Amino acid sequence: MGKKKNSRRMMYVFLTACVVLAVAGYYACFSAMSKDGADHDVFVDADDTSDSVMVKVDTVSGTLQMAVFRTLAGVAGYGAHVRTGRYVIGSAGALQTFRRFRNGQQTPVSLVVPSVRTTDRLSEELCRHLMIDSGQLQALLCDEAVCKSYGKDTLTIQCLFVPNTYSVYWNISAEKLLERMKKEYDRFWNDGRKAKAAGAQLTPDEVMTLASIVDEETANDAEKPMVAGMYINRLHCGMPLQADPTVKYAWKRFDLRRIYNNLLRIDSPFNTYRYAGLPPGPIRIPSVAGIDAVLNYVHHDYLYMCAKEDFSGTHNFAVTYTEHLKNAARYAAALNKRGIK
Repeated sequence: MGKKKNSRRMMYVFLTACVVLAVAGYYACFSAMSKDGADHDVFVDADDTSDSVMVKVDTVSGTLQMAVFRTLAGVAGYGAHVRTGRYVIGSAGALQTFRRFRNGQQTPVSLVVPSVRTTDRLSEELCRHLMIDSGQLQALLCDEAVCKSYGKDTLTIQCLFVPNTYSVYWNISAEKLLERMKKEYDRFWNDGRKAKAAGAQLTPDEVMTLASIVDEETANDAEKPMVAGMYINRLHCGMPLQADPTVKYAWKRFDLRRIYNNLLRIDSPFNTYRYAGLPPGPIRIPSVAGIDAVLNYVHHDYLYMCAKEDFSGTHNFAVTYTEHLKNAARYAAALNKRGIK
C-alpha cells in the first residue's frame, strides 16, 4: 500500500509539474510580449545584427517572453535572416512576434505629407519617419531625368506629393516612395477633378500651383474659394497675379511681413509682379482645402484684394483699382500703427 501511495504521489507531482511547465511555456510563448502591455516600436535598420536586435527587443519585452524570443532566434538561425523594418512589440506573444521579425512582416507607419515650401524641407520631414536618408530623396527630387519620368520637372515635382496620410513601410526606398506618390497623385486626380480643372482652363499641376498661392494668402478655408476666384479672373484677362507670397518665395524670405517696392525687382520666374501668369511651380505643397478651393472657385468680378485692417486673416475684395487703393491705404495705416515693418 505504501509503495502504491508513493507511486501515486509521484505521479501527481509529475503531472502537476507538467501542467505548471505547460502553463509557463504557454504564457511565455503566447502572452503579451510587451512588459507593460503597451505597443512599442522596434526599428531594425540595415546595420543591425541579431545581437543588436536582441538588445532593442529586450528593452521593451517581458523576461520570460524575451527568453523564448532568444531561444527561437538561436534555433531558427535569425542572424542570417535579419530584415529591416518597423516591428511592434505589444499584445502578440513571443512566438508570433518572432515570426514577424524573421519573415519581415513589419508594421506600416503612417506617413504624413506636410504642406512645406521647399523640396529640401519636404525630404527632411518625410525622412524623419522613414529609413531613407533625406539626402537620397532630395537628390532624386533635384534630378531632371527622374522628375521627367514622372511627367514633372524640378519645379513641379512637389505636385507629386498630395498632402495626406499614407500607410507605408518604414524601410521603403526613395525610388519606391516616389512610385507610391505617383499612384496616389493619379488616384487623387480622378476624372471629376480633372474636369473641374479643365473648366477653369488649368492643368492639375497648375491647379496645385495656384492652390499653393491661395494657401499662402489665407489660412481661412472658407475664404479660399473667393481668393482663388480673384486670381483666376486675373489669369483669364491676362492681368499679372501680383501675389506677394510669390515674391517671398523668390527671395526665400518667408518671414517677410510687408512687401516693399525694392523687393519687387527680383528677376525670378516666381516673381508674379514681373512675370505674368502662374509661376513655374508651386511655392509650397498645397493643402487639399486649397486645391478644392481652386477647383470650386467662386465666380465673381473681383480683381483686387487686400488684407483687412482688423488683422482677422481675411480680405477686402474690390472690382476697381481705385477701390483697392482705399482698402490698401487702410491696411497700411493699420500696419504702421502696430509698427509692423
